[in-house]
Amino acid sequence: MFGEETLNKVALEILEVLESHGFQGYIVGGYVRDFLVGKVTNDIDICTNATMKELLELFSGKANEYGSLNIKQNELNIDITTFRKEENYQMRKPTSIFYTNDLKTDLLRRDFTVNAICMDKNGKIIDELNGLEDLKNKTIRMIGNEKEKMLEDPLRIIRAIRFATVLDFSLAPSLQEKIKENKALVRTLSNYRIKEEISKILLSSHYKEGLQYLRKFHLCEELGLQFTNVQYTNDLCGMWAQVEVNKELPFTKNEKENIVKIQEILRLKMICPDVLYKYGLYLSLIAGEILGISKETIHEMYHSLPIYNRKDLQLSYSEICETLEFVPSKKVKEIESELIHEVLTHHILNEKQELKKYLLTNRARWKE
Repeated sequence: MFGEETLNKVALEILEVLESHGFQGYIVGGYVRDFLVGKVTNDIDICTNATMKELLELFSGKANEYGSLNIKQNELNIDITTFRKEENYQMRKPTSIFYTNDLKTDLLRRDFTVNAICMDKNGKIIDELNGLEDLKNKTIRMIGNEKEKMLEDPLRIIRAIRFATVLDFSLAPSLQEKIKENKALVRTLSNYRIKEEISKILLSSHYKEGLQYLRKFHLCEELGLQFTNVQYTNDLCGMWAQVEVNKELPFTKNEKENIVKIQEILRLKMICPDVLYKYGLYLSLIAGEILGISKETIHEMYHSLPIYNRKDLQLSYSEICETLEFVPSKKVKEIESELIHEVLTHHILNEKQELKKYLLTNRARWKE
């Protein structure tokens, strides 16, 4: 169906090796789905009837916790997994795994039909579960009994919305109904998984549709999320800054700091010299995009700043104290801040004598 030259050469070589040793081998899942809609990905899943022992004899890779052989080459990430049937899920993981020689049995354990399309070494499509039809109709449909699949792994509820959002697909009507009925299952998900999936929704150009789904199915209440009019920015912290989170999601220290700072700028509802000085250009650009302020305007304002940090001010803290004959105190810190503001707004030149003159002129006001 597709020429070999259009497919990933490393993956094709793996399929060739598998077949030359008498095994079945197919590319499956997201790579095939994305390939068929014209997208490129560096994550490739291969399914085979070769066991882990046999795979380790054929390829140099590392067996991971999911029972797959992982092969990395530069940015390429390939997982080779033996055909299997999974049962008795606990905490989103099967406690019983049965290896099989049957491809369809393996495909039936997967989540959505569009993620169960296979491709052989010649680019021929193997579509056991009508995934091509759903791909053509831009529909996310769950494989098998939807409620059972959600009970096995509640993350599939949010993944369904994530795939619909990122691919700009719709959710099958029956899937929508089952999500509504089983929405409370997402309460069992780890905060890490919630953050991971919602982040992918927020970074999609179709994020509004994803957020609408979350609201439509009342998942926001279950996940501890609130939002109103979220404006797009390609910075993840900028997107999260517009969402109220009622649980402790695993943001890094840097992410937390950036989210808080962006929220502070958004509350001010403007970008001004003081904001640029305090928060810097990068965070100001993110907030500006959300506020509808052009990058050109912000860049122009930033490059016209007379100072960019405290070291640029031509009067040290000790010189402020000396000029005013004040002892170091909170009051002097406030005076220093006022001095910086006056310089930023071009009311005073950043020159030592001009700064001292301003201090002495206002000394009486501060002395009170």
